[in-house]
Amino acid sequence: MSTRTAARRGKTPRSRAKGASALLRVVLAALEDMKAVNVKVIDVRELTDVADTLIIASGTSDRHVRSICDRVIEQSKASGMRPLGTEGEREGEWVLVDLQDIVVHVMLPRVREFYALERLWEAGAAPEASAHTASHS
Repeated sequence: MSTRTAARRGKTPRSRAKGASALLRVVLAALEDMKAVNVKVIDVRELTDVADTLIIASGTSDRHVRSICDRVIEQSKASGMRPLGTEGEREGEWVLVDLQDIVVHVMLPRVREFYALERLWEAGAAPEASAHTASHS
């Protein structure tokens, strides 16, 4: 995210980075706790001003997808970060949680395969900084 955007949000780039790093750990712990599958973290700072990090994960059922997102929201709030918004909770096939600098997408595998967000975002990212992958069983 640009310095201009960071200043507009009332934070310096350094304070934002520290807060985003702590929030990233909280989100990843919530995903692991709920056994999210095929978690992928993509650095999108050079691609958009909307967010710094995109996290894409899968759930095994619509109920699992909703539960994963509920835990991400719960843990984010507990760490002092209220989501700006959520989308898709009713259907549970693809739920998005907007945490300002981090956007979390949790999808059913067939939805994830169809939309292929990883390919879309990684196509513009530098190969050495494009992604961090972790799988959970």
